[in-house]
Amino acid sequence: MENSKNQNAAICLFTFNRLEETVKTVEALKYNFLAKNYHLNVFSDGPRSEQEKLKVNKVREYLHSIDGFKSVSINEAKQNKGLAKSIIDGVSRILEFNDSVIVLEDDLITSPNFLDFMEQSLDFYRNDENIISISGFTLNMPSLPVNKDYYFGYRASSWGWGTWKDRWNSVDWEISDYEAFKVNREEKKRFKKGGSDLVRMLNNQMNGKIDSWAIRFCYNQFKKNQKTVFPTISKLSNIGFGDDATHTAGATRFKSRLDYENKRDFKFEKYSKMDQTLVKEFAYFFSTSTILLEKIKGLIKI
Repeated sequence: MENSKNQNAAICLFTFNRLEETVKTVEALKYNFLAKNYHLNVFSDGPRSEQEKLKVNKVREYLHSIDGFKSVSINEAKQNKGLAKSIIDGVSRILEFNDSVIVLEDDLITSPNFLDFMEQSLDFYRNDENIISISGFTLNMPSLPVNKDYYFGYRASSWGWGTWKDRWNSVDWEISDYEAFKVNREEKKRFKKGGSDLVRMLNNQMNGKIDSWAIRFCYNQFKKNQKTVFPTISKLSNIGFGDDATHTAGATRFKSRLDYENKRDFKFEKYSKMDQTLVKEFAYFFSTSTILLEKIKGLIKI
């Protein structure tokens, strides 16, 4: 299948200091059926300390050896930006010259048909303002349909995702209406449809306790009543659950079965309504009780 419909898409890969995970991520992406059709734009964040410089430099040495794509561009930050600023700046930069983008971090193993799914869905929903993003990842939910390639969710995923220039440029990264939102009970209740952790995360973001691009993206998705398209079989798995992981250490509830079927043609339909069973199952993974239970299991090594 030729990369004809989505010529303006580019891949962004964000890396830091984990050489082993980065190599696995790139090698898996190279084995995608469409890898040779894509431009790979790598953003390497700078070290936070002198001690970290060696690890970052080893990653960068490897990055300059990457082949297997239409072209490879390496962008090396002199200082540490952090993940949020790196992604906002990097994606914004790429979308100055491209209509759509596919974004990966350095701990994601993709199936060979990941790019096929992303390309076809980005093309299908390009002009559908109901959709803010495409996800290559899905949770292992019991009610996932077996006769469809996709479903819709209230909450964007930050693992192996794609979006379009107009959707990305419409995001209010400052969350300028936060003061009104934080005292609006009905709005906060609606926001929690994507998971009961969302309001708390947004509060932490606005109070400087975390620095997340994803919670701000999800809030803007909520405000515009937009949805994310998910595959019914995950096109990637996350290998960044180790102790060195910046954001996912110990998060076992997100482990998902990788698609080994190598299907390459996917069928989509325009958004009409949400599957409420899937909405409830999806939200369960992000509920306060589920997160607390996982932390307890981690402490007592169940």
